[in-house]
Amino acid sequence: MKRKVLTETDDGKIWLLVLESGEEVKKTLEGFATREKIEAASFIALGAFQRATLGYFEWDKKTYKKIPVEEQVEVVTLAGDIVAGETGKPSLHAHTVLGRSDGSTRGGHLLEGIVRPTLEITLTQSPAHLVRKPHPELGLALIEPT
Repeated sequence: MKRKVLTETDDGKIWLLVLESGEEVKKTLEGFATREKIEAASFIALGAFQRATLGYFEWDKKTYKKIPVEEQVEVVTLAGDIVAGETGKPSLHAHTVLGRSDGSTRGGHLLEGIVRPTLEITLTQSPAHLVRKPHPELGLALIEPT
């Protein structure tokens, strides 16, 4: 991953991150947030994946149904946030729309995305300290803005 600080204020930084072929998005961004001690951030991205796994939250089962995408796709949009989980480690939550070669799309919660050839990310650090807490009745961990 290549990176550059675009702007820096007392409230945080705005980064340009460029992922390269073979990098997995979630692991790479969570690792970056750990190294940079980022407690809260949002991001948007464009690029392409060689393959991905999306998720659709099945309310009645309280789990994600996996949707494999086993083909080269354009990342039409990828948006999400990074917030500390209860353990203090960064936790990424992202949704994406992927464009297929016939012009159709697949979309959902990003479970895994393997970059090829690149993914360009604008990550904006937030000064807020936020935590994602589990809600057993929902089967999800959600941001607690208090």
